[in-house]
Amino acid sequence: MSFKDLLNKKRLYLDGAMGTYLQANGLLLGELPESMNLRSPETVIAIHKKYIEVGCDIITTNTFGANRIKLSGSGLDVEKVVTAAVINAKVARESSSKHKEIFIALDMSSTGKLLEPLGDLSFEEAYEAYKEQATAGAKAGADLVIIETMTDTYEMKAAVLAVKENSDLPILASFSFDERGKLLTGGDIACAVSLLEGLGVDALGINCGFGPDIMKGFVKDFLYLSSTPVYIMPNAGVPKIEAGVTVFSSSPEDFSSIMYEVAKMGAPILGGCCGTTPDHLRLTIEKCSEVPFNPVDEKNISIISSYSKSCIIGEKPLIVGERINPTGKKIFKQALVNKDYDYIVDQGLLQQEQGADILDVNVGMPGIDEAEVLERAVKELQTSVSLPLQLDSANPSALERAMRLYNGKALVNSVSGKEEDLNAILPLVKKYGGVVVGLTLDDNGIPETAQGRLEVARKIVDRAESYGIAKKNIIIDTLTMTVGAASDAAKVTLDSLELVRKELGVKTILGVSNISFGLPERDIINSTFFAQALYKGLNVAIINPGSAAMMNTYYSHNALTGIDELCVDYGRYINSLTVSAIESKASKEEKPPLFLAIKN
Repeated sequence: MSFKDLLNKKRLYLDGAMGTYLQANGLLLGELPESMNLRSPETVIAIHKKYIEVGCDIITTNTFGANRIKLSGSGLDVEKVVTAAVINAKVARESSSKHKEIFIALDMSSTGKLLEPLGDLSFEEAYEAYKEQATAGAKAGADLVIIETMTDTYEMKAAVLAVKENSDLPILASFSFDERGKLLTGGDIACAVSLLEGLGVDALGINCGFGPDIMKGFVKDFLYLSSTPVYIMPNAGVPKIEAGVTVFSSSPEDFSSIMYEVAKMGAPILGGCCGTTPDHLRLTIEKCSEVPFNPVDEKNISIISSYSKSCIIGEKPLIVGERINPTGKKIFKQALVNKDYDYIVDQGLLQQEQGADILDVNVGMPGIDEAEVLERAVKELQTSVSLPLQLDSANPSALERAMRLYNGKALVNSVSGKEEDLNAILPLVKKYGGVVVGLTLDDNGIPETAQGRLEVARKIVDRAESYGIAKKNIIIDTLTMTVGAASDAAKVTLDSLELVRKELGVKTILGVSNISFGLPERDIINSTFFAQALYKGLNVAIINPGSAAMMNTYYSHNALTGIDELCVDYGRYINSLTVSAIESKASKEEKPPLFLAIKN
């Protein structure tokens, strides 16, 4: 039976530590652990065999740092090291007395460098390093890949894409968090789960950092959010130095007792990291074998994320800031022509300050290379703005370049019911992950009735699901048409929204301000329509967060419907308005009279 077939049929067990075991068995001071694959293969084989004999289903190759960046200057060749490591694991498997299927996982981890913009390693350089390692592992005969102990979502994305695009091996991927449940680059557990599920890994989880007692606290969140099997690989407690030797605080008995509790919580894959021995795994397997196995179930939780912030669509209405868009904005258009990315970043920072949850990024206009500009705009925004982005383009090649380099799981705007759109955009969403916006228009245009728009939405949902895109990753825009051109425009849009939400069970989004196009005092119409849409169950609104009328409506709605418990957010909002008004008044009072200013 294949590894993927087994994933949802039985609890699987990964092995334990390799590096700490090698240190006690001949690894020289300053020597890379991976060198032992060539210098002392019998030592590596013996370690693998010990884990197999105690009942582990998966043994990880001694290739944790076997990438060109970490091996640089060592004289070691990536392909030779990886090939030797896989062969050593195969020899251990073939010489084992255990009569069961054992899987060999190519072990991959960090390059040791931060990616741009936090460091000097480019996404492409990281990708190439992982590609070389993954290609060598697949060629040597690994059964799957485990990408572990990662602390940066961007580096993880480079590694996962390198494996997926250069092999057909299943992927296990895990991050290491600090005690607050945060990654080195600021992301939380939802950021990790959304990225990895979006990229389509076969199992995801957490490893290293600390022992099972602390790690157990994070398992609940992983299991709550993830529709993908979860694995956990703790250290054998906190390491300490005693008489110059590193020792770990968690005995096999203590470790296995907590892992038993983790198994009862529902984690389907268990293993060990630093300091764990065959005894830690033996006792864990013995105790957990009596815990019933339950396959992972689908979670209807829609998440988008940046490298450091996640948004769950449906918990409360979310605001997409609409200002990074050239439509009707002369200054913005000129900034695009001049490649003034500082202006774009400033617009993002301003909307973040004004209360946006997500930023729309649209740079489509005649006379520019949209793919190049969108890619650069996304990179620049990610250096300064923490919010998730909505990648907004009608150009599939521009979308793909932006999606590939986006650090997180984006909102992707958009796909329509047109056959050309469906065939071009949905494969990108499946490959790179994202929550895709579906527009209720097709080759016949925009339906005039709510029922017609529902049918287009149904077509988009059905086609997306045929690509393996779950409903939770589809959000429907029933299209806001201007009420100045058709008196029933608002009603049709709102009725469509309600139908889509109830009939199809998907989330909804609207570009709210289109309703008032061509009318005077647009905020009056916009804010009223916004209130009506929120009442109908709108999940995501594309608006100007700098509009007081729109934000008044937003915070009032949340307070009135109980979304904002005890009106906490409303109180903060009103307080921010008061502070802003006081500061504005003080600034005006401090300004000297005009004639004095001229004289001075």
